[in-house]
Amino acid sequence: MTGILAVDGLHKRFGDVIALRDMTFDVRPGEIFGFVGSNGAGKSTTMRIILGVLAADSGEVRLGDKPIDLVTRRKIGYMPEERGLYPKMKVGEQLQFLARLHGLSAAGALASARHWTDRLGVAARFDDNVGDLSLGNQQRVQLAAALIHDPTVLVLDEPFSGLDPVAVDVMSEVLQEKAGEGIPVVFSSHQLDLVQRLCDRVGIVARGEMRAIGAVDDLRARGGVTLEVTGPPTDRRWADGLPGVLTADYGPTTALRVDPAVVDDQQVLAAALTVGPIHRFTTSTPSLTDLFREVVTA
Repeated sequence: MTGILAVDGLHKRFGDVIALRDMTFDVRPGEIFGFVGSNGAGKSTTMRIILGVLAADSGEVRLGDKPIDLVTRRKIGYMPEERGLYPKMKVGEQLQFLARLHGLSAAGALASARHWTDRLGVAARFDDNVGDLSLGNQQRVQLAAALIHDPTVLVLDEPFSGLDPVAVDVMSEVLQEKAGEGIPVVFSSHQLDLVQRLCDRVGIVARGEMRAIGAVDDLRARGGVTLEVTGPPTDRRWADGLPGVLTADYGPTTALRVDPAVVDDQQVLAAALTVGPIHRFTTSTPSLTDLFREVVTA
């Protein structure tokens, strides 16, 4: 099993622009970590530093207890946001070429190329030029290129971009399988519903800084839970002063933002019943998309 991928205090400046400021997080063995943020937030810069494509002004990236060096980088499967396939090279030849660069034998490279093109649904295009494939199929080949050498870490920049729902399901299964093998997996994506479904933990980045990090459910709960109560008269501020109620928006349906660690929903229901009949009483937690908007615009 591989060690923890640790990103520790990265700073990066491009002229007057501060791209990263004390970027710090880790990805544990067997964990899928979602790295999300607006365009220009610093996600791709961080990933390029992990791979050594860029050098940080300060800070360090480690795998286990050792700084990442050239030998370690050969064990990382990387999928760049700007796709790097050769359009006039055949799919199978290209994957075998990349596998050989990572040290596989000719037979091992061919076997791995056959395996991953079959697993990712592009086996029928093995002898076609990459440039003749649809963008979605090129994306599948790009993921195969990241997996071709059996990496011990996966770093994927927008791997789901341009994929149809079937391909999204296949790629999701592959990432879960690799995590099940004890591999740290980190990927960026703007598809936050997918991040919420797939990831064990999430880091939200804004303006080069890590603004929020944690388990998906913990992050969603930190903004409070919303109770919606339909029925009580709108002219009675019946929830004011109840323990755990953070804000109350009174109306035909009263929306209460509450602290789930403090509030007693039955006490809230009882208080509502004192002023009128209740027709609906529901609880909801903010989605990752809601949290993302709150963090990024703060």
